[in-house]
Amino acid sequence: MAKKSAVERNLKRQRLAAKYAAKRAALKEIARDTEKPVEERFAAQLKLADLPRNSAPSRVRNRCQVSGRPRGYYRKLKMSRVALRQLASHGLIPGMVKSSW
Repeated sequence: MAKKSAVERNLKRQRLAAKYAAKRAALKEIARDTEKPVEERFAAQLKLADLPRNSAPSRVRNRCQVSGRPRGYYRKLKMSRVALRQLASHGLIPGMVKSSW
């Protein structure tokens, strides 16, 4: 099990990313628009830099929903390889059986 503080920090980042998503997208659109004056584009970049760092979606870490493990993460299942194997071994995932040969 991952540290509770690490999991909570990541949840806070997810909430911040969702909260500032629209504002961040609008500022990025202004900053990328080559039709606008340079001063306006630069001002948009400065406003973008003033937003909280943890509101950037790239700062959110994919973590296992079961254990909080940050590595070995399957996006499709939203869990780590360790948790997947453990649940499969206990027969809790329908259709998944342990392989042996």
